[in-house]
Amino acid sequence: MISAASSISSMIERPVAVSSTPTAAVKSVAGATAAGVSQVSFVDTMAQVASSAIDTLKTGEASSIAGIQGKASVQQVAEAVMAAEQTLQTAIAIRDKVVAAYQEIARMAI
Repeated sequence: MISAASSISSMIERPVAVSSTPTAAVKSVAGATAAGVSQVSFVDTMAQVASSAIDTLKTGEASSIAGIQGKASVQQVAEAVMAAEQTLQTAIAIRDKVVAAYQEIARMAI
C-alpha cells in the first residue's frame, strides 16, 4: 500500500516548472488585486495531501502489526485498516484523474 502512495508523492514532487512560476497576487475577474489573501500553491497542497496519505497508510500497517502481536484491539486494527483503505482509494482516484487530464491535454490539437 505504501508504494502506491509513495509513487503518487514522487509524482507530485517532480513538477519543478510549476512550482517555480511566480505567484505574486490573486486577481479577481475585474483585474483588481485581492489584498490580504494568502497564496498557497497547488504543488504544496498536493504534497501535503500525499504526506498525510502516507502517514495514514503507515499508521494502518503499524496498527495491523500491533494487532498481530496482541498489543492492539481488533476494533483499533479494523478502524486503522479501514482508514488506510479509504486513503489508498482516494489516492488512486486522484492519480486516475491526473492521468485522464494528461491524456486529454495530449489529445488536443496544436
